Amino acid sequence: MAEKTVDQYLEGLEPWQADIARELRTILQKAAPGAKESFKWAQPVYESNGPFAYIKAFKNAVNFGFWRGVDLRDPKGVLQGSGEKMRHIKLSQLADIDAELFSELIRQAIELNSKKGDPTKRA
Repeated sequence: MAEKTVDQYLEGLEPWQADIARELRTILQKAAPGAKESFKWAQPVYESNGPFAYIKAFKNAVNFGFWRGVDLRDPKGVLQGSGEKMRHIKLSQLADIDAELFSELIRQAIELNSKKGDPTKRA
């Protein structure tokens, strides 16, 4: 069976989920033009020196997550989660998207990976 693509993932979403995910994808592509986009762990994943962000649709929200979320400066307090490293933003409508803030979080996440290496690898 062929590996699923991000486009196929988006096609399988509810229209409102796909709208949010496509907008996040556009923001990611603009803020991180050199990042690799792939479909891993059942979700779109964005990598630069390892994974830094992902998009995951759930029944009532689309999560925009960051591998090193606990280390990101979050002036608006949008990041949620209780794990040791990862954090996410829950989005239920297009109006929840703050392109300027999300672009800044993306840039921070890439910078952390460039300094600290792949977050999925043990030091």
